[in-house]
Amino acid sequence: MAETVVLKVGMSCQGCVGAVKRVLGKMEGVESFDIDIDQQKVTVKGNVQPDAVFQTVAKTGKKTEYWESAAGTAESKPTETVAVA
Repeated sequence: MAETVVLKVGMSCQGCVGAVKRVLGKMEGVESFDIDIDQQKVTVKGNVQPDAVFQTVAKTGKKTEYWESAAGTAESKPTETVAVA
């Protein structure tokens, strides 16, 4: 069953985008993905589990959140918040 996973990923440059592209390109089950650096939005489609996509993208070291929780719903976890000095 095809799944669409939308993440908010802290990408500030093309190098960041490249890192995300690399890990998603190697991930099993991914049919396609779209990366929007302006919105910091990564959309992944395929036969994938949301948690697996999240873990894979998080391995790049970029701040990663589910798009829904990043939009400010009650589900957002304080542990995902990173303070910037």
